[in-house]
Amino acid sequence: MSRTLVLLRHAKAEPEGDLGDALRPLAAKGRKQAGKLGPRLAEVTGAVDLALVSSALRTTETFKLVSQHLSVREQQVSEELYRASPRQLLSMLQAVDADAATVLVVGHEPTMSGLAYLLHDTRDDLAQQVSLGIPTAAACVIDVPTPWAELDRSTAHLAQLVRPQD
Repeated sequence: MSRTLVLLRHAKAEPEGDLGDALRPLAAKGRKQAGKLGPRLAEVTGAVDLALVSSALRTTETFKLVSQHLSVREQQVSEELYRASPRQLLSMLQAVDADAATVLVVGHEPTMSGLAYLLHDTRDDLAQQVSLGIPTAAACVIDVPTPWAELDRSTAHLAQLVRPQD
């Protein structure tokens, strides 16, 4: 069974205000980005078995807008994901149920690009692009040929970077 991992950076958020980083809402541009990205992701991924979403407001808002266009079987909002490093997120993914074919993670930079780069099996133009970070509302779509429990450095293939069409 082939698997797909989608690492999505949240859409454009408002600057940090008095409420702190975790409560930053999406900016108007971010709501527009997420709305446009949903249909593009649906074309690329089809149904999502599991969505892991950071507990930050901007990520839950991004997921809500994107998921209007996706069939999502199960979602988990995670406080742990809000602060996770690429290696910590990798550990979370290694614990995903083996039956999950498509997993969507909605999180933050530099964790999304860092994990995509870590997992990617080739040092190509896409790897170079991702090594510099990914923009808001960009999704790294990764082909995972192994069971989730065996996911590790250079064991998957970064197939594409999906962005909302401007």
